[in-house]
Amino acid sequence: MKIIVLGAGLVGGPMAKDLAGDKDFKVSVADYQALNLDRLGKDFHGIRINADLSDHSTLEKLISDQDIVLSAVPGFMGFETLKTVIEAGRNVVDISFSSEDVFDLDERARKKGVIAITDMGVAPGMSNLLAGYGASLLDETSCITIYVGGLPKVRQWPWEYRAVFSPVDVIEEYTRPARFVEHGQMVIKPALSDPELIDFQQVGTLEAFNSDGLRTLMSTLQAPSMIEKTLRYPGHIDKIKLFMDTGLFSQEPVEINRTEIRPIDLTTRLLFPRWKLREGEEDLTVMRVIVEGTKDHTPLRYVWELYDEYNKATGVHSMARTTGYTATMAVRMIAHRLYKEKGISPPEYVGRNPLCVEYILEGLRERGVVYERKEERGEGLLNVQC
Repeated sequence: MKIIVLGAGLVGGPMAKDLAGDKDFKVSVADYQALNLDRLGKDFHGIRINADLSDHSTLEKLISDQDIVLSAVPGFMGFETLKTVIEAGRNVVDISFSSEDVFDLDERARKKGVIAITDMGVAPGMSNLLAGYGASLLDETSCITIYVGGLPKVRQWPWEYRAVFSPVDVIEEYTRPARFVEHGQMVIKPALSDPELIDFQQVGTLEAFNSDGLRTLMSTLQAPSMIEKTLRYPGHIDKIKLFMDTGLFSQEPVEINRTEIRPIDLTTRLLFPRWKLREGEEDLTVMRVIVEGTKDHTPLRYVWELYDEYNKATGVHSMARTTGYTATMAVRMIAHRLYKEKGISPPEYVGRNPLCVEYILEGLRERGVVYERKEERGEGLLNVQC
């Protein structure tokens, strides 16, 4: 079976190497930057293609004879890339963030007979899958709460943070209003709002704040309360708010020495070198997914916990492991015909199928990414987290 990975960066590279280790797959990986392809190393048993994936005709040629496409292109290219793959009639797993509504491509994918699993990373991704799975185990779902964050293992002043994915997308997370569900209605608040301190056994106390991470969950699951919060080391919110209040994230141009410049452009230019996750630098990923409701009139709560670290043996960062291996297991799930639903499938749709859920969880366990599950039942459980 022929599989192509679009993008060989922090996440794309490890995904390509993971799939190339499967004797049933013939793997290609394409990237605009030759350096990313070189970093795959001599032990990569696949085809490297130096190509401009933003060029429509180039992309069409690359995917024309592939069985499955795994897209890890930058967010600003995500939607158009997905559309091109669907038009070509190729099955696809996509981890690229896009602001557009992926369901706009659902009818197109169905007509083409395409399986398109979108947002299949860690969050969105496993957060959605586990939320959907938990809801499927209940008669009625009352509350879904997600806490998630990627952090450097070593806290270094002043930021105590590294961008484990595109720094542009990080700032977008800080400036884009947070949408969540409260009393059955969508509520919009500023990002960074409603801070709270949460304890995690392996890493200690982290601060959580509202972020716009529910994505498709707001329309695909029925629960009167749903929210996602981003996790950072305590004190991070105040630092970011200082930048925001000063106007350094503004996109409105200001004139300096007769030259107009957007403050956000200067800020990103200065911040990115300081936020960049360097090769060999250890990171960690923390996530907690809580799904509450009732089963047979009994209150029930499911909790999934993830703590993952940089793998010293393989040199793969935690965010690449938790995001990338989720996607590669979804590729295998399609290849082995465990998931056959045509059209757009966000991860929560996959979560409806317990066999698919266990397949992905087992594949992640084999790669050292372990989700611990707890179950609590009885009176007094509901609305504790909501």
